[in-house]
Amino acid sequence: MTHVGILGGSFNPAHRGHRGITLSAIDALALDEAWWLVSPGNPLKDAANDMAPLPARLASARRMARRAPIRETDIEARLHTRYTLDTIRKLKRRYPKIRFIWLMGADNLADFHRWKNWRQIAREVPIAVIARPGYDGRALAAPAMGWLRRFQRRTDHAKSWTTWRLPALVLLRFRPDPTSATGLRAKNPDWVQHVAGPVVLPRS
Repeated sequence: MTHVGILGGSFNPAHRGHRGITLSAIDALALDEAWWLVSPGNPLKDAANDMAPLPARLASARRMARRAPIRETDIEARLHTRYTLDTIRKLKRRYPKIRFIWLMGADNLADFHRWKNWRQIAREVPIAVIARPGYDGRALAAPAMGWLRRFQRRTDHAKSWTTWRLPALVLLRFRPDPTSATGLRAKNPDWVQHVAGPVVLPRS
């Protein structure tokens, strides 16, 4: 059985912070690899007017994942899924020999209660929440954490996540990286012009 962490996001663009937390999560959770699910469109960001085209965001993820056990993919576009729960269910059916754990930053946990069927997501896969500077307080006080707290597992047991009864949540803390996609876009508004490449999908 292969153990894979899933980090979903816009990756607009992907950056060293994504790479750093992913590599740390791979080590903390004893993963074989991680998949970056480059979203074709985040329902909570529909009003965003600075979202780069999917091929550009995927190319930036490919460049940032180079020479690491990280696989960038636009599989959500191929699966025609818009919501995380649908994506997870289809991935589990398509890859029955893979055990998945959902990776998210503390900023996502702070808004997790706004995700469609978020409790059901927690019943489908374990969740590892990665601390992020400036968001930890909001995350711990968030409505979703109020429900998930009873299912929290000890950080020093993180490598045993495949044995956990669901729902299950573990909080991970690594060396903070202040890099943000928002800051990178502000610094280099033309970043899209510097990335290119073909689409990569996980093996069936």
